[in-house]
Amino acid sequence: MIWARYLKLFAKLGLSTLALGTLATAGNAQNGYQGKFTLAVETHWEGVTLPPGDYTFALPSNSAPYRLYIWGQGVGAIITAATADQGVVSERPQFNLVDTAVGYTVQTFEVPELGVTFSYLTPSQKHPGHQEARQKTVPLTAPASPASENKTSIEVHSAGR
Repeated sequence: MIWARYLKLFAKLGLSTLALGTLATAGNAQNGYQGKFTLAVETHWEGVTLPPGDYTFALPSNSAPYRLYIWGQGVGAIITAATADQGVVSERPQFNLVDTAVGYTVQTFEVPELGVTFSYLTPSQKHPGHQEARQKTVPLTAPASPASENKTSIEVHSAGR
């Protein structure tokens, strides 16, 4: 009789522990941050070439290592940030691109909702001459930064946290 009570109690405790463990795992499975963006030109990012088009992304964790999962246009990639700095320059989430020797490359990803700017390794930037700089046009969705025609931003549409 006593043995049956202990078995029942043990079963209830085991089931409760299993339920709590499942809930904790489900909570961790949620993405830390996710969204979508559109590229107007071919863009290079940590050794991956992304053709123009629409993309979605997910940042599964709000802690290091900061891996960004990207998919779209027949491409799937996992990009790891070189650094993550506390603080953001912009008021909206955005990718900042630079025009390098290999073409447009993602330099930073600013995420105001998380209060973080992710930085990525980039090749050397192009430095056009005066005549070339005056004639250069950037066919991206956002205008080039007034400070430099070699930089531009891509707006990110957040899907929430």
